[in-house]
Amino acid sequence: MTTTLTGRVVRPGDPGYEDARMNTNARFSKYPAAIVFCGHVEDVANAVRWARKNGYPLRVRSGRHCYEDFTLADGGIVIDVSPMNGVRLDPEKRSAVVQTGIRQLPLYETLWQEGVTVPGGTCPTVGIAGLTLGGGYGFLSRMLGLTCDQLLEVETVLANGQVIRANDRKHADLLWASRGGGGGNFGIATSFTFRVYPVSNVAIYRIAWPWRDLPLLLNAWQHWAPSVDERLTPSLVLSASSNDYCYSSGQYVGPERRLRELLAPLLSVGTPLETEIMTVPYLEAMYRFGGLKKEHAQWQMTPEHRHRFKNSGAFVYRPLPPQAISTIASFLHAAPSPLCMIVFESLGGHLGRIPPPATAFVHRRASFHMQYITQWDDPAADEAHLRWAEGIRKTLLPYTFGQYVNYPNVFDPNWAQAYYGSNLNTLRRIKRKYDPDNVFRFAQSIPPL
Repeated sequence: MTTTLTGRVVRPGDPGYEDARMNTNARFSKYPAAIVFCGHVEDVANAVRWARKNGYPLRVRSGRHCYEDFTLADGGIVIDVSPMNGVRLDPEKRSAVVQTGIRQLPLYETLWQEGVTVPGGTCPTVGIAGLTLGGGYGFLSRMLGLTCDQLLEVETVLANGQVIRANDRKHADLLWASRGGGGGNFGIATSFTFRVYPVSNVAIYRIAWPWRDLPLLLNAWQHWAPSVDERLTPSLVLSASSNDYCYSSGQYVGPERRLRELLAPLLSVGTPLETEIMTVPYLEAMYRFGGLKKEHAQWQMTPEHRHRFKNSGAFVYRPLPPQAISTIASFLHAAPSPLCMIVFESLGGHLGRIPPPATAFVHRRASFHMQYITQWDDPAADEAHLRWAEGIRKTLLPYTFGQYVNYPNVFDPNWAQAYYGSNLNTLRRIKRKYDPDNVFRFAQSIPPL
């Protein structure tokens, strides 16, 4: 044991500090006392002990995608696990040990070489750690469940520097909390063991409509998507009216012929501008949905192209009534930028059959999720964009229930209940057990009970 910092330590004035202190959202700018890039679990444990001994606040970082920049702190120690990005597949057990510093696309590419995958999201640069710990949904979720539902074991560094493994036999409560309880709350996850699934070709689609079809399209989509064949996970993107179009895209694990049949109710709505249906290798689908082919870009946000943004969201349990759809259209018509949009992700299927108390992810019964997105570059436009994003969220509150912890929102005073619902007190008890001194804390960390 040591109380010396190990790994690659970057401090103010060091080469690379400016890049190291930046996360994806350019709206934030913080100045940590040090960023510790950890290559081994021992580096993580040493950094935790050193920070506690010397009285520094701790933050934990993997993919740099936290919407509200909770993974950085002025004058704090940032423990960055991104160098820990190894993957070890066990074909016999149909599982993979994945270090928590890897991002989604490299993970998909590595597993694809062996013909398997872990159900995850679509943004290629999101870290697997935050995705998993908060839930993790994507185009396999309705068929196979959330990313956190595939979690068999998690290796975690606790606040005293101890390294433990949580699974169904030991520390099962911590494993439960790691399945949707949010990142950075109980310790520092350093590796996951996931269940993996064979994958080959998939059928994908993209259908675009003129913006004027928005009311008809949204109403049809919300009644169709949550109950369609669970091998199909559809999304819907409603953009600012200045773009003059909306589109739906999705993935089906099955033959293209059957996908065309399943899409018939959607294709009968309004006047589709273009329809694209094709069969591609699964990895090719991830490239397309991840914005790596610009004509299919759903939403691209990489550290190399940092922008200011404000995203939040809400779960929807019942179909939106006409007045809610009218509100959505009004906000998109008055959007301050063409980059304003609402992304609808269908739920239901396998992930919805898991009881809400079975994992920390409580929103199992929701029909779909809405993500409110706005992006800009000029700091002078901050107020207009924040007002738009919060305005639509608050106005739609009567029709929504709860929020996704991976899309945090500092403006919501009831964030804990919104993220965790009926699972909150259980999470608070687990927090008290594993982090009684509240070492792992930030603006919206779970408080010990």
